[in-house]
Amino acid sequence: MKDTVKIQFEVGGKPMCFESGLLAQQAAGAVTCQLGDNVVFSAVTATNTPREGVDFFPLQVEYREKFYAAGRFPGGFFKREARPSEKEILTARVTDRPLRPLFPKGYCNDVQINNMLLSCDGQIDTDFLSVNASSAALVISEVPFMGPIAAVRIARVNGQFIVCPTHEQLLQGDLDLTYAGTAALPLMIEGSAKEISEADFIAAMKLAHEAIQPIIKAQLELRKQLGLPEKKIEIVPADEAKLAKARELAGAELLAALATSDKLKRQETVSGIKKALKEKLLAVFPEMADNEYFHLFDELEIETVRKNVLEHKTRVGGRGFNELRELKAQVGVLPRVHGSAVFNRGETQSLAIVTLGPKKDSQSIDAVTGGETEKNFMLHYNFPPYSVGEVGRLGTTGRREIGHGNLAERSLRPVMPDNYPYAVRLVSEIMGSNGSSSMASACVGTLALMDAGVPIKKPVGGISVGLFTGENGKADLVLDILGTEDHCGDMDFKVCGTRDGITGFQVDLKIDGLRWDLVEGAFKMAHDGRMKIIDFMESVIAAPREEMSEYAPRIVVIKIDPEKIGALIGPGGKVIRGITDTYGVQIDIEEDGTVNVFSADANAMKAAVKAVNAITAEAEIGQIYEGTVRTIRDFGAFVEIMPGKDGLVHISELADFRVGKVEDICKEGDIMWVKVLDVDRDGKIRLSRRAAMAEKDAAAATTD
Repeated sequence: MKDTVKIQFEVGGKPMCFESGLLAQQAAGAVTCQLGDNVVFSAVTATNTPREGVDFFPLQVEYREKFYAAGRFPGGFFKREARPSEKEILTARVTDRPLRPLFPKGYCNDVQINNMLLSCDGQIDTDFLSVNASSAALVISEVPFMGPIAAVRIARVNGQFIVCPTHEQLLQGDLDLTYAGTAALPLMIEGSAKEISEADFIAAMKLAHEAIQPIIKAQLELRKQLGLPEKKIEIVPADEAKLAKARELAGAELLAALATSDKLKRQETVSGIKKALKEKLLAVFPEMADNEYFHLFDELEIETVRKNVLEHKTRVGGRGFNELRELKAQVGVLPRVHGSAVFNRGETQSLAIVTLGPKKDSQSIDAVTGGETEKNFMLHYNFPPYSVGEVGRLGTTGRREIGHGNLAERSLRPVMPDNYPYAVRLVSEIMGSNGSSSMASACVGTLALMDAGVPIKKPVGGISVGLFTGENGKADLVLDILGTEDHCGDMDFKVCGTRDGITGFQVDLKIDGLRWDLVEGAFKMAHDGRMKIIDFMESVIAAPREEMSEYAPRIVVIKIDPEKIGALIGPGGKVIRGITDTYGVQIDIEEDGTVNVFSADANAMKAAVKAVNAITAEAEIGQIYEGTVRTIRDFGAFVEIMPGKDGLVHISELADFRVGKVEDICKEGDIMWVKVLDVDRDGKIRLSRRAAMAEKDAAAATTD
């Protein structure tokens, strides 16, 4: 089309392009971002004025993966995409977080960003393309967005960093970093690693920052080639009169209240100040509405907390900047579950429960973009309203719960045992929250896994670092942030890892970028805090238990010839279903011939293993078997020595004397001891009752 504008460039040596003008021309901004055969579309729309009564920024970011993008049908009866998957929700979150800080304060118009995966080669994860497409659509719109920003994914394979890696490269590597930033500074990082060092991590971030520069330039060029003028954003100054009066009336009192260490007592005191201040301000400003006062007090509290840190070097609760809250924990707190633990860091408390099961309990993943198809380790995070002392509605799992659970899961995944025969489900129930409950989930998850006897490689600890910035470059980092410090501060810098390196991370900012010296300082502070937490965790339980809970399913692993898998399964699954139904066990069969038998009953396990071995075993020459006579012939008897496997006992091998008729020795259905004399190339088995009886008689005589 004549009005279509396409900007082509390279990122990490791979071709990428932005295109606008072809699709969704009635949107405020619509762009496709293409990398190879992968295409993500983004459409931005916004209202001209705020909705009545709306005094916050209502940004809505959606992301959907269409199965047609990969030439596939959706699953299910209706054959159409339904509610968003966990992968789509996580991509929407990773798109939202770096965009949100770059809208001007006080902007309250509705903004909606609708993103779709339109084409996919199944080789890469397209989540970072969603960030780029969204930024480009905002840049060419007239929505007041102070971008552009850009994002890339970074892997490290054999010590070499790779920009925009494939699924295979991510699997081979020890780093999966999604990085977003402005032209000048980092904005967001998210991902996982296999115990990478802080120095190597910062090197990866700096490489990612270089890699995003062409993406940022291309967005500005796209706006220019569309004939649009340079975007100018007007910041409306806030009316300071009411805030100045509030500061005068309650500033000192609020400052003193925030020094209280107990959360509930502090909240009660602050609530009293808030109520009293409202009456005083209404006497001066009678026209002030309730929602205006709500935001006014919130601004006063934020200002007070920040001033306390930056000028008085004092935190909420009075802790030192590098000081952790009190740590408490115990394991084995629930009697019937397979593993459990409770972990407290101050008022933040999580209860974790581990459940072990067969591989068939693993979660299947039907991702359009390819990659992982099954998860044997799952971490689910629940955040009920009572955890913050509130009354709330219990509904479906929220985006925040999915995101926090995913962060803790990918932080623990690198230390899970290789080729572990169990599926593992770990649930983190947040019992109390006052900052960084996702990091508490990683810590309590480690304790619960060790309590369950899961042989994790190393314990994982997690901690969050906050940031307060002011004028003239003032900045202070604080360890183990409270909920109030998260709300009033500029950063939530979450890092998980072992003693030897980082395993999971997520950084969100409320400012338009993070200086590199603060990046390094935050990693150093998080490392030191993590070491203290791991020291404490090891004092609670030093290593995984050697014995699992008596209620956990036991497993026996059997290796069979892969060609025997069909015989074990049987026609229509008849054979394996017969074993599982008879003995009440569960059986997983893998393509390489690994058979996992699960049962909590030792006798049932033993019988099931014997049945599997009987079906899949090969007859051994010289071995004696107890068999059943199945068929009588003039020349001998056919004896079944294993299920579905029989051999011939020739009439001359039935006894140590001359036998006239086979029926003189046996009849169909008789149990008979036989010895394997030979197995020919075709698998035909030659048996001897005479040899078996002679050997058993000799053994009996020796015993006597």
